[in-house]
Amino acid sequence: MPEARFCRVSSQRFLPALRLFAVALCATAFLLPTAQAAKKAQVSKKAQIAAESKRSADSKRSAKGEQADRVVSGGRNVVASIRKRGGKTVVAVQRRSVVRVPEVAARQSFGQLAGLHSTEDALDLKSSVALVIDQDTREVLFSKNDSVVLPIASLTKLMTGLLISEAHLPSDELITITQDDVDTEKGSRSRLTVGSTLPRGELLHLALMSSENRAAHALGRTYPGGLATFVSVMNAKAKMLGMKDTRYVEPTGLSSRNQSSAQDLALLVNAASADATVRQLSTSPEYQVEVGNRVLQYNTTNRLVKSPDWDIGLQKTGYITEAGQCLVMQARIAGRKLIMVFLDSAGKLGRIADAERVRRWVEANHHMINPAAATPPQPTLAVAHVAS
Repeated sequence: MPEARFCRVSSQRFLPALRLFAVALCATAFLLPTAQAAKKAQVSKKAQIAAESKRSADSKRSAKGEQADRVVSGGRNVVASIRKRGGKTVVAVQRRSVVRVPEVAARQSFGQLAGLHSTEDALDLKSSVALVIDQDTREVLFSKNDSVVLPIASLTKLMTGLLISEAHLPSDELITITQDDVDTEKGSRSRLTVGSTLPRGELLHLALMSSENRAAHALGRTYPGGLATFVSVMNAKAKMLGMKDTRYVEPTGLSSRNQSSAQDLALLVNAASADATVRQLSTSPEYQVEVGNRVLQYNTTNRLVKSPDWDIGLQKTGYITEAGQCLVMQARIAGRKLIMVFLDSAGKLGRIADAERVRRWVEANHHMINPAAATPPQPTLAVAHVAS
């Protein structure tokens, strides 16, 4: 049997491992206090930041409370802040600097430039020109600067509509809006884009009810003989009606060179009110038209048409800067058929307010006791001043 031998393991084999272990212990002993100190410092810093945030918030709340104590005006561009600090009242006065921008003067109407707005009248009207006539008896109930010649804006379309109606052109004939119908005079907008096609009858409806400029221009442009011929017919018709102070240069009223007087416009209203088509379309409250794949909603430009207090047989509104707010109507008031003309009214609602004032005044002072005694309607209306 072989003899058993015992091997002695030398301690030198474990010496490197012992050295590494000793180094690790030393490093741990050295770095641990440093890490703990850094962690404590980080926690302390967070607490400090939170404390500072709280103090800042408290300071802001306190300052806000002080500012909210009282702020008073000390005169023009001067503000005084009254605060309480430490039991004391502190007043801080601050002057605000004001940068003045020069105002651009608004353009004036022809009536304003002529000083017509300074004309006083018994009804305190906003319109510088007014005329109220009994259509049957031809009695002038009210007048103010009625012979003055001024721009008439879209009141022009009343003549345009009357001539188109009297021409008996096919109402279903399609008319296309072209670039020629676009307003280059005032740059006004229209929902009838170039290329839109509508029957003549619908264009006439929009021109009289909603004062559509492109519709009115297209009606004049497609009149037999063209636009120049149509304008000539407009002026010839005015002369035939006795409108001696009236001149037309185009069919929309966008040009300030379309001018007339209240007396002349009363003659036009009288003639137009005899045309059933013009009466119906001008007093239509609203209307829808199909343009391509769109349906456009149009409304009257005269809110009185929808009022139950009014019985309006014919109406037309107008506005450009040079003309001011304008309105003509034929309406039944207090048993009388009246023609009303308002030119160069100030303010967007001035012409409407003037019409309301006149209606109430007529109802209170000029009620027709026996309407059957009135003379029949006349084809033309000679303006005779028998009352004022």
